[in-house]
Amino acid sequence: MTAAKEKAKEYDDIPGTFVFDADRSRRGYHLNMFCMSLMKDENRKAFKDNEASYLNRFPMTQEQREAILKRDYNRMLELGGNIYFTAKLGATDGHSFQHMAAVMTGSTQEDYAKMMLAGGRSVEGNRSKSGRDVPAKPAPRRAAAKSARTGHTSPRPVAKRGKKAGSKRG
Repeated sequence: MTAAKEKAKEYDDIPGTFVFDADRSRRGYHLNMFCMSLMKDENRKAFKDNEASYLNRFPMTQEQREAILKRDYNRMLELGGNIYFTAKLGATDGHSFQHMAAVMTGSTQEDYAKMMLAGGRSVEGNRSKSGRDVPAKPAPRRAAAKSARTGHTSPRPVAKRGKKAGSKRG
């Protein structure tokens, strides 16, 4: 299924997010198989020796090839790459996952680390591309919902501990 024929999904409206769903998985299959091939040392060496030639082993689109050669990780995700598979390309280049994430967010590695240690990027202003930027309602907690129905306040009943077979304790 081509990108033009793919049905728009509600989660496609999240800015900067490419959900790895079944459609994207099918689209990125060969891109991801290329990335997985980099788990073998001989393949990493062959790729680093001649990147464009090595990519000919995989029937990818020209867009996917260009994204790989440019190390455009966001574009790779958009074209069906799985973040955990594309991380193998970053590792082949000697980069950490944190480095890749910083590049993908347009920040330095230091700034990215500070942002994540401070709780991550705010969702405010990042909920919707279409302008339906309405704060989400908090989801009810299951235990709270259950206690409201049953009057039971503990999330789980406490089981009495019995004596273990062969235990020296009385």
